Amino acid sequence: MVALATLLDESGYTEMLKQDKSIEAPGRLENLKELVRALADFETLAGFLDHVSLVMENDENAEGDRVSLMTLHAAKGLEFDTVFLPGWEEGLFPSQRTMDESGAKGLEEERRLAYVGITRARRRVLISHAANRRIYANWQSSIPSRFIDELPAAQVAHAGSVSLQRDRMLAAPSVFTGGFPLAARRLRTAEAWEQPVRPPREDAIAVGARVFHQKFGYGTVTAAEDDKLDIAFDKAGDKRVLDRFVEKA
Repeated sequence: MVALATLLDESGYTEMLKQDKSIEAPGRLENLKELVRALADFETLAGFLDHVSLVMENDENAEGDRVSLMTLHAAKGLEFDTVFLPGWEEGLFPSQRTMDESGAKGLEEERRLAYVGITRARRRVLISHAANRRIYANWQSSIPSRFIDELPAAQVAHAGSVSLQRDRMLAAPSVFTGGFPLAARRLRTAEAWEQPVRPPREDAIAVGARVFHQKFGYGTVTAAEDDKLDIAFDKAGDKRVLDRFVEKA
């Protein structure tokens, strides 16, 4: 409803959430936007409330095991025995847009979101990433999120193809002692599905080398880890890419 959107703007509530730097603020702002969008489908407030009441009644009457889908912001404060966290890829999570706009501060905010997601699990977290992802009708190669490398090695069980490993993991889950750094100690395990390791390129690219990327142009290597390179591109800014997609300038 236009009236609700106007009320939220003129009361200053929307602006207050935009200025709020807490981890819950973006989720609350998105919830308000979704509320305004949902109200637009109904002619009256009474009609909307009747719809909400019906949905809640159906949820209460539902039986059997179910999967809950939600954003990391919406998951704040909730807990589940098993949590699935897909899409942990550089540029997607952490978001390249967030890092471009907010730099190190944005990266830390993304890292806090990763912490929120992992600590929603009582027993086990399953983290996955795609080797290739279709973006705007084009296939793009992806590399695992840096947040996966930051997990405690002793508490992470790496696996290959999901189709080959899923049954084994569900049939014989392993539980490790401990938790994510800064989290309260409790039983938890994190499992990351990863693509097969590729052999290193023969002409290894050293830190400080000038390189060229077909999309991002020229840049300088600032850090190297296995086949992953952190590159400060002259025009595109800081990016993390696979070494096979660049050539020495």
